[in-house]
Amino acid sequence: MKDLQVKHYLYQAIDRVTIEQIMDRKMSKAVWDSMKQRFTCNEWVNRSMLQKLRRDFEVLEMKTNEMILEYFGRVLEISNHIRSNGEQICDVKIVEKILRTLTEKYMHIVVSIEESRNMEEMCIEELHSTLVVHEQKFKKVEKDEDQELRVESSIIPSSRGRARWRSNNKGRGRGKGRLSFIKETIKSYNCYKLGHYSYECPLSKEANYVVFEEN
Repeated sequence: MKDLQVKHYLYQAIDRVTIEQIMDRKMSKAVWDSMKQRFTCNEWVNRSMLQKLRRDFEVLEMKTNEMILEYFGRVLEISNHIRSNGEQICDVKIVEKILRTLTEKYMHIVVSIEESRNMEEMCIEELHSTLVVHEQKFKKVEKDEDQELRVESSIIPSSRGRARWRSNNKGRGRGKGRLSFIKETIKSYNCYKLGHYSYECPLSKEANYVVFEEN
């Protein structure tokens, strides 16, 4: 009777899946030994998992082209796994980890935060919002610089092309005293091939009507 009472108490504290796995145990002592072995093994697995998660947390760093949201997601994912395996990790440690492993372009922001804020009182959400605001500013600056470079690259080649065309026209239109040209040595400024002028180039999209006298 006592053995049945012990089995009854044990079954009340065990989930249904585990009960189905130990239903063949006849005595309460056998049930107890089976549960002891099962949970002792799980404890060893949890310790091994914790060792791996600690290592992943220590070597974690922000990638060069990674967004703030993506990096926070990776850090919090590992942190939550550590907590779910029974080890407490405070928010201050996570905040310090993130500030310590940001890329170089965020270093001046990190210095500003460390000098002006109390790290013990700063929460993860506050740090996240601060870094996202600065990230948006970086994107705006990079976008403006990219537009300026595109404008400059579209203006400079065209101005050079005009200067070359004018200088060549001046040399060709001087009446007496013109130099003799060997056409095989002439390079087209349109396709950069020898044997013809730019206005004769078959790749040219514009027709240039220029009268030229060859010697």
